[in-house]
This record gives sequence, C-alpha cells and structure tokens, in this order.
Amino acid sequence: KVNVFHSMNFLLKFSDSIREAVKSGQVQLQGGIYHLETGKVEFLGKSPVQSELLSSTASIPPSMTSMVERESRGLHGVRTAADERVPSDAALKMLKAGNERFATGAVTAGTTSGEMRKALVKYNQAPHSAILGCADSRVPVDTVFDATPGELFVLRNAGNTCTHAEGSIVGSLEFCTGKLGSKLILVLGHTQCGAIAGATATHQAGATNAPGCALEGLLQGLAVVAKDASEQLGPGASQQELVAHAVKVNVFHSMDFLLKFSEPLRELVRKGELDIQGGIYHLETGRVEFLGQSPRQAELLSSDLSLPPSMALGAIRTSQDGIVAPKLALQTLKEGNERFVVGAPAAGKVHRSMCEALATKGQAPHTAIVGCADSRCPLETLFDALPGDLFVLRNAGNTCTHAEGSILGSLEFCTGALNTKLIFVLGHTNCGAIKGATAAYFAAKKKPTQANNALDVLLKGLDTVVAQAVAEAGAKATEEEVAALAVKLNVFHTMNFLMQHSEPIREKVSSGKLEIHGGVYDLKSGRVEFLGSSPSQSKLVEAKSTVAPSLLDRMLGA
Repeated sequence: KVNVFHSMNFLLKFSDSIREAVKSGQVQLQGGIYHLETGKVEFLGKSPVQSELLSSTASIPPSMTSMVERESRGLHGVRTAADERVPSDAALKMLKAGNERFATGAVTAGTTSGEMRKALVKYNQAPHSAILGCADSRVPVDTVFDATPGELFVLRNAGNTCTHAEGSIVGSLEFCTGKLGSKLILVLGHTQCGAIAGATATHQAGATNAPGCALEGLLQGLAVVAKDASEQLGPGASQQELVAHAVKVNVFHSMDFLLKFSEPLRELVRKGELDIQGGIYHLETGRVEFLGQSPRQAELLSSDLSLPPSMALGAIRTSQDGIVAPKLALQTLKEGNERFVVGAPAAGKVHRSMCEALATKGQAPHTAIVGCADSRCPLETLFDALPGDLFVLRNAGNTCTHAEGSILGSLEFCTGALNTKLIFVLGHTNCGAIKGATAAYFAAKKKPTQANNALDVLLKGLDTVVAQAVAEAGAKATEEEVAALAVKLNVFHTMNFLMQHSEPIREKVSSGKLEIHGGVYDLKSGRVEFLGSSPSQSKLVEAKSTVAPSLLDRMLGA
C-alpha cells in the first residue's frame, strides 16, 4: 500500500505535465491494490499528500538530472574559459547544490570523456570557485562538491592554513582570481581535523622550543588558533569542544590572512568582484556548513600589506586497514589513472556509512600527493580514488618554492603518524604557473622588474627550474619548449627539496621505508607519465638534510 502511494507521489513530484493535468481536473491520479485471493481491486483513492505535491517545482526525474546537469556545467560539458564568468553568489549556490548532491548520494559529475579533456586544453580553465582546503584524504574537495574538471581551483595543506605565511597560497589565489577570473574563494575546514587537534595539544603543552622538524613547526604555527579558541570558550570547555571550535577559528584565521596580506584580493573584494567565504565539512554527514564572510572583513580591507611575511623576508581507506607498501601504492595509482583515461571509474558513490567510517576510524591514505592547484587536475578524480585513499597537497606549480614549511610538515605527518609509504609529486602539461614563470624569466632578461605581489614572487621562485630548463633545452629552444621541459624538471626539483630539507623523510627514503616518485599529467590524453625516483636521490639520501629556508627564518626569529 505504501509503495502504491510512493509511486503516485513520485509522478506528482517529478512531472510538470501530470501536475498541471491534475490541477485542471483533466486527470485524476488514483491508487489501488488487486487482491489475488478474491479477484477484487481495493480502490485507495488519491494520495494523502496530493495537495502538497501539486506545489512541487521539480520537472525532471533524478535519473535524468545528470544529463541536464552535464549540459549546465559548460558549453563543452565541462567548464572552460569559453563559458561566461560566474558571479560569486551563483558560484556559492553551485557549491551548495553540489555538496547536497554528494551528501544525499545523488552525484552527477560522472565520467570525463576525451572530448571534454580536449575542450579543457583548447579553451583553458575558468573555475567558478577557488577552494583552500585541508590535505586530509577524507575531504577530497572536488568530490565533496560533485565537481567536474575545470570547476574548482583547489589548494590544500594539512590544516587548510596560512599560519606559516606561505606565499604559495596567496600567490595561487591571486592567479586564480586575477588571471582566471574566479569570483569566489571558499576556505574549507573539517571536523576532527588532525592538524588542529595536534596544534591544540601543542598549545596546551605550552611548547616554546624551536621546532625539531617541519611538522612541529606546522603545529606550533597553528597553536595561535588553539589559543584564540581557548580564550573564546573559556576555562570550562572540554578538549572535544576546544578542538571543534578551533576548526572554525582556523577557517576565519585563514580568510583573514588572505585579506591582510594580498592587495589584489582586497581590491577585488572592495569592488564587489570577489567574495571570500568560509565553511566546515562534517566528516560524519558529508555536508558542508557554510559560515559566510569573516567578521573582520571590513576592518582588514584597510590593510596596506601586499606580501605574506615569508615572501617579505625573502611557503575508502581507514586506519583499521593494513599499511600499503610503496610498490602496491604506485600500482594502485597507475590502475586508477588507467580507469580514468578509458572512462571506466570504479570508485562509485560515497555513502553516508563510508563517511561515518572515515570519521570514526580515522584515515590511512596509501599515497601522499603534491600536485598543482589547476582545476583541470582534480587528483582524486584522475586516480579514480575514494575519500581516504590520498593525502593531497596542492598549490600553483606543485612546488615547495614558498610553502616549504607547510608542505614538509604535512608530509612528515602523513608519512609518520599515518604511515603512508609513498609520496608522489605530480606536475602537468600546459601548467599556467610554469608558463608564467618562464615568460617572467625571459622578460626579466630583457628588462629586470621588481615583484609587486605574491604571484610575482611565486613565479620568481621558479627561476631556478626555468634556468635549468633553458640550459638543458639549448639556445635555440622556444619559450614553449622551455616551459614544457621545466614542468618535468620542476617535479624533480620538488622531490629533491623534500629529501634536502626533511630529515624524517630523508631517513625513511634511505632505509627503504618510504619511496618518492614523480609524474606528469597530460591534460590532453588524461594519462599520467610516471617518472620514477629522482636521478639525484642516491646522492641526496647520503647527505644530511638542512632546515627549510622559511622554517630557519622562524627559528632565528627573522
């Protein structure tokens, strides 16, 4: 009986023409049950909720929504620069709608075809939103918002933070909002954040010594967030309450950092061409709690600072599953990318029970990935991974040029506390950051210029890689050829940096407990070229590592 009414209600809820016919009296919708024992039909009449459902506005059944949704994502089935810019309020609605689809298990992103990838290469990217999120493998940003390649420009590190004054974050967002025209930045924290919990413990322990490794430096940098949360809640708050509130405080702290240290971002906000919002992803439900703008936004728009401090100075697996050996983790990446390329993803939908398992049992990602923030390279998607598989760090240019403290600390946490045995550094073809750095390098040869904002300094930091590419490509190489070579060299440069400036990582590589591999993602084909280990690895693991430049400055009180 319930099923009869359920079917009647479905027709009323998802068909404009049926609703209009019922409203006008041209059609009646009735129910009944045929009794096999007597041959009689029991007539049930109209649905008890008919009058309520006649006000529905839905016009397409859920199974057909994905087709309409695909068409609405862009002229070519995905969002590209051929599409119109999306206003911030519309972008926010798209994020909310996408998260609602994810939370209810009604995702529509689907597969990415060869034609769609070709469109992303031909027409370039124009993401409607930039997201600063946590590297936690349980929070795959593109998946959480049911987004396809080209929609989101994603930056991630442990704790979705700017506490180490990492100009990489600011420069990347200046690039996205300035060059790509994105009108919305969302800073996204999440419940049960390990980085925030660690920072809270660090604050409560009263640690004041210089950090012994990058991870300690990262947690000490976040301790100010725990301090603010503690002062706001007062002495009676429990540990659980303090960590939960610190997550929210940290979101606003990162939003405030962006406003305080970037004049390009402030100017866009002042003109109404950019909105910076915050949110918290709830691991337990899969839903994002949207927090709105920073309470301090009006105050911070009067800031006169144009560079982050670091630049002004000179950055479904759970813990119950077994540890994955590096060779198996690498094979998993290769197989996942192959499924992505041929359009046969196996990851499927993320159900609430999976979210609950990740929330209650913790994470154990098989691989940590340092990738580019480019919206055409959603890492979980191109490796066909589920939440819990990958611990992801992203910035423009997949570099450690300025975000070294955050990158190293995050990776030390992942390879230490989470026992991940593979680090994978992934660059990609047609990288905007590398192209920009190459162009800036050649331009500076003709007429030296001074860096005026975080993006300029970010590109300047890639000079070493571009110079090496110029030397290896030869004097007759074009700027385009140099940039293509620099993409690969930059991958090795980042891999080398990890071993040069992290003693925990270097020791693990030396002892065979950890492997670091590199790769280049081809935007046109969708395939990842796996490059293997760095040619300099054997030499680097024999040498003692040194403290990362930005962390050394902090240790020396610079």
